[in-house]
Amino acid sequence: MSTAAVMPAARSLPKFGGFNLGMIKLELRRMLRNRRTVVFTFIMPAAFFLLFGTNASSRNESVGAGGNVTGYILISMAVYGAMLSTTSGGAMVSVERAAGWSRQLRLTPLKPVAYVAIKLVLAMIIGAASVIVTTIVGALAGAKLPMHAWLECIPLAWVCALVFAAFGLFMGYLLPSENVMQILGPVLAVLSFAGGLFAPVDTFGHVFATIAKFTPVYGVGELARYPLTHDGNLWIAILNVVVWTAIFSAGAMWRFRRDTARV
Repeated sequence: MSTAAVMPAARSLPKFGGFNLGMIKLELRRMLRNRRTVVFTFIMPAAFFLLFGTNASSRNESVGAGGNVTGYILISMAVYGAMLSTTSGGAMVSVERAAGWSRQLRLTPLKPVAYVAIKLVLAMIIGAASVIVTTIVGALAGAKLPMHAWLECIPLAWVCALVFAAFGLFMGYLLPSENVMQILGPVLAVLSFAGGLFAPVDTFGHVFATIAKFTPVYGVGELARYPLTHDGNLWIAILNVVVWTAIFSAGAMWRFRRDTARV
């Protein structure tokens, strides 16, 4: 018998460490079957906007050049909706942990960085849906923004929410699956108030305004509203988003390796 006959076939590893469109589609269908995901994505942000941003005084008071308070609140609620939905999408990894699925994935050639990237892409897709629904509701309910603000603020509200996709993924590895969003929901609300999403930071006083700049919500809110208001320090906001995204992404990859190290 020849040597070639007994040698095992060479193992071919997937490209990009396992990151591929087919897995993204499969995971997206699974996420959309979750009723809680649908509520966080399509209903809650729009409902909050209608509750807090559509009174007559908000529609009549101007903000920036060509905008109104309703438009300002719309941007904030789009950010909040993106935060909720991306965090929820990332935190669904906790369910996989409870089912033992993440440890099974460790037996495959899937790289930790590819796994984290897939989860981040899924969370951002859900976040985009939330922003689109909230924006449509806001446009129909009297939100006014100059054209450049529509084209800049709304995409920024979505793109900057990447930090919370990473945050949700990180927290999904730290918290138990049965109550992860029950914990993270109030945490996001507190961070939103502390980071100046629901009220301008300059109304907080010096001490709290300084603290706000170190929260992960601060940079997202400031960047999303900047094309309308031109308020705040743009570079500090950018640095805030970049640093917190890097911290949460690194934490998620660390927890993924640690969680599956015994396989």
